[in-house]
Amino acid sequence: MNKRESNIRVAFDTLGCKLNQAETEALMEKFRNSGYRIVNPDEKFDVYILNTCTVTHIADRKARHLLRMAHRINPEAVLVAAGCYAEHAANDLLKIEGVRLAVGNDKKMKLPQLLKESGLVSADRCFVPCDDFSANQRTRSFIGIQDGCNNFCSYCIVSYVRGREKSVAHEQVVKEVNDKVSRGFKEVVLTGTEIGSYSYEGLSLKGLIDIILKETAVERLRLSSLQPQEVTYDLIALWRDERLCPHFHLSLQSGSDTVLKRMKRLYTTADYLDAVSFIRSVAGEAAITTDIIVGFPGETDEEFLESYDFCKIIGFARIHVFSYSRRRGTAANIMPNQISPQVKKKRSDLMLKLAEDSASVYHSNFIGKTLHVLWEQADNGIWNGYSGNYIKVYTASDMDLTNTLTEVLVERLYEDGVWGEIK
Repeated sequence: MNKRESNIRVAFDTLGCKLNQAETEALMEKFRNSGYRIVNPDEKFDVYILNTCTVTHIADRKARHLLRMAHRINPEAVLVAAGCYAEHAANDLLKIEGVRLAVGNDKKMKLPQLLKESGLVSADRCFVPCDDFSANQRTRSFIGIQDGCNNFCSYCIVSYVRGREKSVAHEQVVKEVNDKVSRGFKEVVLTGTEIGSYSYEGLSLKGLIDIILKETAVERLRLSSLQPQEVTYDLIALWRDERLCPHFHLSLQSGSDTVLKRMKRLYTTADYLDAVSFIRSVAGEAAITTDIIVGFPGETDEEFLESYDFCKIIGFARIHVFSYSRRRGTAANIMPNQISPQVKKKRSDLMLKLAEDSASVYHSNFIGKTLHVLWEQADNGIWNGYSGNYIKVYTASDMDLTNTLTEVLVERLYEDGVWGEIK
């Protein structure tokens, strides 16, 4: 790309999982290396790329809303829908005014080339140097180590839009971690569709983490999520290394064994309790967060209460609550006894209240204790960042704390986290 092409402004938005965030980061780097200028979505742009999610109908609706809003803001811009929604329903997205390309997961990393070949970008602009990452983007980086899913849970479209499981070579992962560290990132998040199933030439996730800790100087290493059946004592024993963040996002989906069976999940609530026991035996104060689906087809009041009570027993640091969303092509979409929106809403409200109470209890455990916080950004002098166990921490400071790690004495609960003073 010549100098004149280098002023083409590209904005990105991302919906959905941390793997999508990792892929957007990688895609931004590809565009930057191709000479494009990266801008924020609220700025003037020539190309807008939305990395979509299709895990629920709400995710689809958000994607359509963002694309329509991008067209209203910049009606002359080329809009591109990429990722899972585009994989699942490209023709629907191409009907949205301004959307010129809908690219699935297998082709989205080729977008710089596809845009050039399609003639959708022009070179009639003068040269402006490419921007670097914003300050907030230099604090935490996402690296995809695995993609695809072989599980075919009855409610989930991901196995269809992401394909079969495949893992990234450990040499490539280590190279990416070292690259992120050299560029100033303090924390790296390993992500994927099913990272617990990571396997490359006989190397497991445990082996990969071992190598990263030995061959990189990353200050904080975090995992995006695990399945309960993937949690072993040998894996969790690695968390004796303080560079591993004591935060485990452990998928649950339901605390009722009969619902889990209909969901075709590969574990029981007993397996889940074993996984929690392993974690707390090594990292007793670790945050355990989860996802819960309410209103799965056939879920009775008794099954919902089983799920509710199980969540209460675990004492989660954070619960992401989802109402079941029908996905065309999945087994659950045609199951009998679909739950009404009114019942879903009632159960969601109850679970959300439990999530709020559970988070407050967990956060309260750290009042008077010290947390290590990676600061991200400020609003009117109030800084916020995250501890290793993923508590959002606030403090007041006139200093620029961006991308610094400090010790913080927790004083009280505050908004969606805690307030503390830097030691």
